[in-house]
Amino acid sequence: MYAVVSLISAWAIPVIIVFIPLYAAYRKVPVYESFVDGAKDGFDTAIKIIPHLVGMMVAISIFRASGAMELMLGWMRPLLSRIGVPSEVLPLAILRPISGAGSLAFTTDLIRQFGPDSMIGRIASTVQGSTDTTLYVITVYFGAIGIRKASYALKVGLVSDLIGFIASIVVCYLVFT
Repeated sequence: MYAVVSLISAWAIPVIIVFIPLYAAYRKVPVYESFVDGAKDGFDTAIKIIPHLVGMMVAISIFRASGAMELMLGWMRPLLSRIGVPSEVLPLAILRPISGAGSLAFTTDLIRQFGPDSMIGRIASTVQGSTDTTLYVITVYFGAIGIRKASYALKVGLVSDLIGFIASIVVCYLVFT
């Protein structure tokens, strides 16, 4: 099973990178011009999201500095340790929906501390790729386009992150043990 995962991992990105331009050329899509137009639109979007991004970064800093994250972790650690979830990856489950940079830094620290081939390193990497920065996305992108009622998107996003976290642990135990 590990060999199959390694083979897919090695070839997935190169195949996608080659396939998309070839398919676009086949469909007679002007690839470079489309890319440049998208880059122009992306720059405008980046300017629009800066105020929302600053607000989200301040909120994240307050959450972490206030000790609220440590309090939440203290409540959850005993329960998760009973079911075999390494307590070291628990902060990642909380950080990932809030901050991509914070969760990436935390994942990097876990990999540095436990190694990339450890179960903790593998779970952290899989969580990083299987979940999203839900609160960031809702705050920044919904705010940039003026959506005010995001409660359903928030619920669905957080449930998806929880499922992604649980599935990451299950898949890692199935594939790597």
